[in-house]
Amino acid sequence: MSAKPLFTYIFCILCYYFNVPASAQNDTTTLKQKHRKKWLSELTDTTAGKQDYYGENIIYYEDHVYGNNIHTVQLNDSSFQLSSPILQLGAGQQLRLSFDDLEGGLKTYNYTLINCSQNWEPSGLATAEYITGFGNDAISEYKYSLNTIQPYTHYNVVFPNENMVITKSGNYIIKVYQDNDQDRLVLTKRFMVYDQKVSITTSVKPATTVSDRNYKQEIDFTINHTGYEIQNPYGDLKVIIMQNGRWDNAISNLKPQYVKEDILTYDYDEENVFTGGSEFRYFDIKNLRFQTERIQKITYDSLKNHVYLTPDEKRTFKRYSTSQDINGRYLIKMQGAFNSEREADYAYVHFFLSHNDPLTDGNLYISGALSDWQFKKDFRLKYNPDRLGYEAVLYLKQGYYNYEYVFLKDGQTAGDETVIEGMHFETENDYTIYVYHRTVGTNYDQLIGIKRFNSLTSGRN
Repeated sequence: MSAKPLFTYIFCILCYYFNVPASAQNDTTTLKQKHRKKWLSELTDTTAGKQDYYGENIIYYEDHVYGNNIHTVQLNDSSFQLSSPILQLGAGQQLRLSFDDLEGGLKTYNYTLINCSQNWEPSGLATAEYITGFGNDAISEYKYSLNTIQPYTHYNVVFPNENMVITKSGNYIIKVYQDNDQDRLVLTKRFMVYDQKVSITTSVKPATTVSDRNYKQEIDFTINHTGYEIQNPYGDLKVIIMQNGRWDNAISNLKPQYVKEDILTYDYDEENVFTGGSEFRYFDIKNLRFQTERIQKITYDSLKNHVYLTPDEKRTFKRYSTSQDINGRYLIKMQGAFNSEREADYAYVHFFLSHNDPLTDGNLYISGALSDWQFKKDFRLKYNPDRLGYEAVLYLKQGYYNYEYVFLKDGQTAGDETVIEGMHFETENDYTIYVYHRTVGTNYDQLIGIKRFNSLTSGRN
């Protein structure tokens, strides 16, 4: 008997003795070998882990960075870093866009605003139809990094301003480009401008379906348009519900269930339900000298800082645990700094999630505002068969971060956080309802109503 058949014979005897099907053993071994081979190839692949950057002259009407020298892009209310990029038309509010260029030096960056439809396609309006003043402007505020290992130049711009006034409500992107050449794209970022013409009343309650009551949150609401004419509420309105700023699992295309005079009622049992999820995971790297909670160790090499987080565990079947979070956002801050914008340094943050076997039919991602709530290559975890878990390394600026692990099944666009994080009705979540209206004879979508609310404070039953 040759060596190979003898080995096969002994292997089958052992499988029978331990009551393990040989086919199952072969399947498991093959799967782990496959992932080990993939993991080893990614270790030596110089392109692995880099962002999927597209051609400079192709614009994407979403949050997107077009070069890997641009980091920490933030767009929020100029008065509060943790706010959403939403403006009320004519209210005098301003948004603040900021980003770091890791190549340093001084560059000429310009920006313009583009009006979009409710489904984030260019509306076709001419710039002069939605902006009074200049159609584009230069980003003139900048600061060089101070006492950091990673050199960078920090850029800021506040808008609308005296040079650029927005005159119509709706969806917008701010487009940043270099050297006054609109084909040299740097970044795009979404924001919304609303003109409150309707009132929205909301209620968050356990899902009506009995099997989902302990796991999901149902968002019921009414729209009151007294004093504002809506000729066809079934065809002219578009309603979107978002949870914690995520676009991938947003609910859209809801039609009024009941219409009574000026009251539109949306009271469904399944169509308006979100999984509750769990409270977000977090880490604090405001200080790179000392280990804070959830930091296992901090090291330094000749070039960069390295932060190793305490290994994470699955929470799929764990009981609900309450904790304070900021619902997936992050705050740039350096402890003791006079100006964190220029004094905060960068660090390689090492993540590890214990998981005995690799997941199939999809990929696992680190998700939150730190990834723009998108499934980017940089934020995809790789399975390490030697450590029995998933790992990733992100290059992040000092601050306080929320995050979670989201599974994206092959061929799907909406991620599933419940695979790793579990789901609980009690979880505290932020929600936003957007109401768009296209009136007869117009070619753009007005944003006529917004309601921001929290699952713990909005009429829970």
